[in-house]
Amino acid sequence: MPVPRRRFRLLLLAPLVAAGLTVAPVQAAHADPAVMAAADFRLKEGAYSSVIGKLAAILPSVSVPAVLDSANRSAVTGSGCRPSATNQVASFCWNSGDNNTPDWYPQGISTTADAYGSGTYEGRTAIFSAWYYKGSGANKGVRVSFVDYGNPSAPKYRHVLLVEPYTNSSGRPDFRSVNVHAGGIFTYGHLLYVADTWNGFRTFDLRHLWKVSTGDKTRIGRQSDGKYHAHNYAYVLPQAQKFTSSTTNGVTRLRYSAAALDRTSTPDSVVVPEYNAAGTGTRLVRFPIDHTDRKFKESSDGYTHATQLVSAGIKSMQGATAINGKFFVSASAGSSSRGSLYTVTGSGSATRHSGALPVGPEDLSYRGPANQLWSQTEYPGSRAVFAVNPNQF
Repeated sequence: MPVPRRRFRLLLLAPLVAAGLTVAPVQAAHADPAVMAAADFRLKEGAYSSVIGKLAAILPSVSVPAVLDSANRSAVTGSGCRPSATNQVASFCWNSGDNNTPDWYPQGISTTADAYGSGTYEGRTAIFSAWYYKGSGANKGVRVSFVDYGNPSAPKYRHVLLVEPYTNSSGRPDFRSVNVHAGGIFTYGHLLYVADTWNGFRTFDLRHLWKVSTGDKTRIGRQSDGKYHAHNYAYVLPQAQKFTSSTTNGVTRLRYSAAALDRTSTPDSVVVPEYNAAGTGTRLVRFPIDHTDRKFKESSDGYTHATQLVSAGIKSMQGATAINGKFFVSASAGSSSRGSLYTVTGSGSATRHSGALPVGPEDLSYRGPANQLWSQTEYPGSRAVFAVNPNQF
């Protein structure tokens, strides 16, 4: 007697259930996570901000080297900064005010080696660290630390506020704070990409760094006297575009928890991991990016489709990148336990290096010319920026 279809399916799934694996109900072809395809994840380019040009005609423009030269804070190195990562090759810590503040939390990290393969931007070596605002009152959004790393023994830095240009109710060009988590960033040419958790990416144009008025931490944007303020930060970096995320064929949307540029792939690409405290269904997704215009590479349908999908299943992924085809993933374990570094193959086979990272590890960035894998920690009182040798994992 033929086995009924439903009973036959249960017999097939029984070994999986016995092994403790979660089995998703069968749905239409691409809606089943077991058969989702990389191309189901996509990004759509938005228009370049029309307000940037208007603000550029009003606000004094400065270069990345000029911001680095104006650094007003000194980082801590040597015995005063001991993140103690496994296979650590470099590190520095923020000054006491930034190390201890409960108002700002560091997340995404990038270097000038992302921007250009030479490792420098306009002749300078720098590290970029994104912080999101967690303080009281009005949300100040995101600031990025521009760290002058020309002398690794004595890094200096300055914070720059990210802003979103818009036209205000009086018809004037204006800007406001950018309220995202900034869990991952990377530079690519003149663009700084910032992960927008449920929405894809926002890009900021490094050709339009502007100097603004200071003296009042409460003010943002154009004031009644015609001056522009940015919560007492001297420089702002404007949002230029959005790359909005979506999925097709019923696939669950991707959480853009972090991001990293992979210059070791052909062509260059961007790796996106998603955070989930339980690790259930977590994915690593790779998108192609075009070095000719520094934007995500579109297909004929006008979307950028992912080219690789890995079902990682790793708990609390905070950052991920890839080096010569091998993924590296940072994972946190709360505010009192050291983090782990995972190495993952393209098939999803993962090796855990438990406790290899300090408490509270975040985003990852590969500084290719120096063969350094950089990350940073987030918790007040124990914040550090550090690099490890990826070849030792």
